[in-house]
Amino acid sequence: MTKAHPSDSLALDQLAIGTSAEISSIDWSLLAEGDANRLKHFGFDEGVAVTALHSGPFGRDPLAVRVGRMTVAIRRAHAAAVRVIPRAA
Repeated sequence: MTKAHPSDSLALDQLAIGTSAEISSIDWSLLAEGDANRLKHFGFDEGVAVTALHSGPFGRDPLAVRVGRMTVAIRRAHAAAVRVIPRAA
């Protein structure tokens, strides 16, 4: 069964560059165990603030994201498992 997402949420890989958001959910089942553990160690969890900083030049991969005070690079395929709600400017 597919989990319903809030109507104002979108996948992190679709968040506009420079936009801040709050993680609303993460579909851990879409990620390999090692990839899921890596995101958890980087601080990805529900309620955490993230900002899309920039994307790579070819295929827009990887995506640089600020999580707290840390900047991490993640693949767009992994970012697609993370649902966010953009913050009002």
